[in-house]
Amino acid sequence: MYKSQRVTVIIPCLNEEQGIEKVLRRMPEFVDQVIVVDNGSTDRTSDVARSLGAEVIREPVRGYGRSYKKGFSFATGDIIVTLDGDHSYPPDAISYLLEAFLHLEVDFLNASRFPVRDRRAMSFKHKIGNFILSLAMSLLYFRWVRDSQSGMWVFRRSILDEMRLEADGMAFSEEIKIEALKSRRIRFAEISILYSSRLGEIKLNPWRDGLYNLWFLVRKRLPRLGGG
Repeated sequence: MYKSQRVTVIIPCLNEEQGIEKVLRRMPEFVDQVIVVDNGSTDRTSDVARSLGAEVIREPVRGYGRSYKKGFSFATGDIIVTLDGDHSYPPDAISYLLEAFLHLEVDFLNASRFPVRDRRAMSFKHKIGNFILSLAMSLLYFRWVRDSQSGMWVFRRSILDEMRLEADGMAFSEEIKIEALKSRRIRFAEISILYSSRLGEIKLNPWRDGLYNLWFLVRKRLPRLGGG
């Protein structure tokens, strides 16, 4: 518990036995619930997570968004914190983010990876792709968002009731921020964190996922283009 607030951390995983061990060993003691959503791993991700005290939930249908939506349904904390199982986001920054979250009196806090201080953490191609996607979101929703693709967020669990989350894949990361920005009742803020190079294999397909996420941004803003 952090300042009378119960905290749930949700971590989606697909073959992250190497990274998840380091993540869980660095998890702050005040976290009340740690949920690892195993999205069809074929390695020891679940066994490692369970041995280190995490609550392991399986989501057999592949997808970043599917994993998070499954994890949300099991969360009990007042505040939800998310991060990846590849050790690229810093678990020991959770207290810093929570302090900022409460001090700013917001409902959704996005942890921006920029500026990237570790040169190994993100290629130039990925930096350009992230800039394009973040600029597109900012222009479409009239609010500057420095890192639309960040996978580390802090938010009140209660705001999930106000969100319409449909994406099952990587676009979920931008969709949850869009839903926060669209609501007049949800206070949104962004703060920088230290981002590191990941452990294990890379699952992201830069061109495929980047182009789809760009199309998703436009379709979400102008649903008639997608036939919605």
